[in-house]
Amino acid sequence: MNTTTFQPIAPRPAPVNTEGPVAWVKANLLADWKTSLATLVIGGVLLWLVPQILNWAIVKAVWAANYDACRADGAGACWGVITEKYRIIIFGRYPFEEQWRPLVATLLLTGLLVASCMRMFWRAWLPLLWLVVLAVFFALMYGNTLGLSKVETDRWGGLPLTILLASLSLVMSFPLALLIALGRRSNLPAIRSFCTIYVELIRGVPLISVLFMASFMFPLFMPPGVNIDVLVRVLVGITLFAAAYSAEVIRGGLQAVPKGQVEAAATLGLSYWQTQRKIVLPQALAMVVPGIMNNFISTFKDTSLVTIVSLYELTGAMSLALNSDANWRPFTIEGYIFIALIYFVFCFSMSRYSHWVETQVNKSKLR
Repeated sequence: MNTTTFQPIAPRPAPVNTEGPVAWVKANLLADWKTSLATLVIGGVLLWLVPQILNWAIVKAVWAANYDACRADGAGACWGVITEKYRIIIFGRYPFEEQWRPLVATLLLTGLLVASCMRMFWRAWLPLLWLVVLAVFFALMYGNTLGLSKVETDRWGGLPLTILLASLSLVMSFPLALLIALGRRSNLPAIRSFCTIYVELIRGVPLISVLFMASFMFPLFMPPGVNIDVLVRVLVGITLFAAAYSAEVIRGGLQAVPKGQVEAAATLGLSYWQTQRKIVLPQALAMVVPGIMNNFISTFKDTSLVTIVSLYELTGAMSLALNSDANWRPFTIEGYIFIALIYFVFCFSMSRYSHWVETQVNKSKLR
């Protein structure tokens, strides 16, 4: 009778841990000698640079509105310039004693934008809410009603003007971009040619040229006595410019939808607009959410160019606030850092919202 002796298998080494901070450092910062060398070089530069920045921005910074202290030897960043000039930077040339009006108007419009991004407010009454809030916004900003003094649009500025131009131009440009994108794929030569010429013409010139034409050239073609407010002309120019770029992004999404789905819809008897609304556009827009949001963020930042037509939005108001006072003029860097943080907050919020929308529309692909 044969007997078998149990022989245990020798223990194997534990697998390499691929999770956690240590594993991430090994995989991304110390993967090979080239990566390790780059990590050491960049790390050394940061160790030398970051303490100096913190020393300038925080440790030796001057927070009080005292330009003599800011000019003292060894002084760091002069954040006192923000303390002294923040109202002009935020509200521009709007009358000082009436600045509560743009503050309330901006809070209302910003709250409307936030509400419009939340699913619980996606109801049939949302467009009506937009009309009401915009009416209140213009009533507060312009005045001349309900006992409010009149403030001409050329005195509007700062953050309220930036948010107004960006929000209205984006809201109005999106449906226009949809129609242009559909027109470029139309079977009717006249419509397709018109949309193509429009897109190529607008994309062939910089935004600053469009604003210049809207502000200085367009009034020359108007009949005597007819004058359209410069704010309206600039708003139309930015809207047309943003629509041309968004239309090309949307057209890319339309071309990505398989042609067989359109043919299947025609077989089922769906009309052109039913096919676009129920089949093509939902898929096309879901695929180009990052591109559309990229255009939105770019348009928001491009509102800084309206300074060329004497509308002092956030960037222009900052330059106006510092350049008009010789005592604070040397501290423009701090002013630009301040408005850069404001732009970053808005742009980062838009980017995060874009990521959330992209996640929502792609849930069906994860099943």
